[in-house]
Amino acid sequence: MEDNVKKELDQIGNIVDERIEKAFNQAKDNAKGEMESSLKSEIDNLTTQYVEKNDALNKRMDEMELAAKKTLSGASQQSFKSAIEGALNEGAIEAMTKGNSNAARFEVKADMSIGADITGVVAGETVVDAIKFDPSRSTHIRSLIPQGSTDAQTIRFPKESAYSDNAAATAEAAAFGQSDFNLVATSVNVEKIGTYMRITGEMLDDVKQLTSYLSARVPEKVLSVEDTEILNGDGSSPNLDGLFTDGTAFTTSAGGLFYHAIESANEFDVLVVALNQLGLLNYQADSILLNPTDLHKMILLKSTANEYLRNQIFSGIQPTINGVPVTVNTAVPNGKFLVGNLRQATQLWIRENLAVEFSREDSDNFQKNFVTVRAMERVALTNYQPNAIVQGTFSTAKTALETS
Repeated sequence: MEDNVKKELDQIGNIVDERIEKAFNQAKDNAKGEMESSLKSEIDNLTTQYVEKNDALNKRMDEMELAAKKTLSGASQQSFKSAIEGALNEGAIEAMTKGNSNAARFEVKADMSIGADITGVVAGETVVDAIKFDPSRSTHIRSLIPQGSTDAQTIRFPKESAYSDNAAATAEAAAFGQSDFNLVATSVNVEKIGTYMRITGEMLDDVKQLTSYLSARVPEKVLSVEDTEILNGDGSSPNLDGLFTDGTAFTTSAGGLFYHAIESANEFDVLVVALNQLGLLNYQADSILLNPTDLHKMILLKSTANEYLRNQIFSGIQPTINGVPVTVNTAVPNGKFLVGNLRQATQLWIRENLAVEFSREDSDNFQKNFVTVRAMERVALTNYQPNAIVQGTFSTAKTALETS
């Protein structure tokens, strides 16, 4: 609208200029130097129109500036979507819908944002191919014990069950004392540990690194079950015969050399006494197994002067107690401990090593385009020397050691 008014003012100004120039020429040609009265009247009228329209334009611009200031002072951010809805509600296309017009136009001035005005994935995105997941155990129990391979279903071994020891210094011509021992045939079966899952062929084709993820993730879950079986299996098929099940119990009876002999007994005291129990049977411990909570509880132990004892208990990056490496594993029940010479005490036998297989030959996989993923192993555990292991519960052991 303002552009039209300006255009009219320019046109009036041009006409006024033309009339003034014409009047000047007439005055030059006229002997008296006068212009025609009609021309003079026309110039006066045009000048009056120019002034009036110019005043009207200035007044309108002042009103618009004042309105703009009021709008800005109370303005709130408006989304593109809400601006359109407001224009439609105010009848922007009413004339067109009633058949009075073939088109409709309205201006929208609004702020736009991805959250308010865009639906779906319109902006670019970066997809990370690697699948993220929580870590598995850093150390598995199988890495602490000897391993062997077998092609049989049963592992059988002889085990000493008793020994009568009458060896002694003997005088000349005197008879030696007779010693004897008993052997018992012991056997364990190879057991199966595993799992499976069914996934669509589309997932394998379309999800990047899915095969790598499955090949890494699923075996770790099987090895976690293996940890639990090696430590806590009850020996009843299909369970393994675990180290806590077969190992020698920590001595809590009055016959123990440290029974009620330690003031303010703590977890560190218990482990030292367990090492002594092994040492009395001529075993040199090579492993201490703890739950992470119990290890960290020991790290927080303080003296009566409120000083941490960890510097006296642990040494090196790999925690050790009296030089024996400490391994933490969540398969060790919270509140329990195991100290042993595992290299002598036990052995893991592998009939079929842990493997991950993919197959369509399962149920209706071919019809439905499924793939079965199976992770499986067949193993056996032989505990040769239960006396090479001392296991127990911290709370019971501390009570046995605490002075009465």
